[in-house]
Amino acid sequence: MPEIEVETRRRFEELALPHLKSLYRFASRLTGNRGTAEELVQETFLKALEAFPTLRDPARSKAWLFQILSRLAIDRHRREAQAVTVEVAEDLDHFSLYDLIWEEDPLPYSERLHDDFLAQFPDEEVRAALSALPEAYLAPLALLYAEGMTYRELAEVLDLPMGTVMSRLHRGRKILERELWDYAKRRGLVKTWKQST
Repeated sequence: MPEIEVETRRRFEELALPHLKSLYRFASRLTGNRGTAEELVQETFLKALEAFPTLRDPARSKAWLFQILSRLAIDRHRREAQAVTVEVAEDLDHFSLYDLIWEEDPLPYSERLHDDFLAQFPDEEVRAALSALPEAYLAPLALLYAEGMTYRELAEVLDLPMGTVMSRLHRGRKILERELWDYAKRRGLVKTWKQST
């Protein structure tokens, strides 16, 4: 192997390997599957190594790697054609889990109603609700909450304008809230009132 390739690989590993766990965590949240997440991270590292000579600013290596992984995940998602229908935006924008919890008051003696209500959901149900989100909404939420990225970093990683990132975060939260409310109704955590006609 020529000396320059060895040096390039060494520099790549030095910049990329510290982000391996974060990339895997993000891929796991996006895919909900360990094997698929591993494949996605491996593919990310292969693409990144191949494109490494084009990286102009090594200080941006983390954002650059997440950007590659995000694009690969979106491409994979499109290929698998797992289109999830999202409710009419207007209905979704008016939905508020917190208002519904307050009105329903499922835990009347709680001093921390919202926190106690959300604590009723097992992790697997929250994961299922998250994995039901369309990719466009799941990626920003996962990066924000799991990786602690700022809105500016999200915009850079997802290659989107800041306003689009904020809109997707808002919409993603609303879809997640609706999923959790529906789950609460199915489990009997809240009553479902039928209006008389």
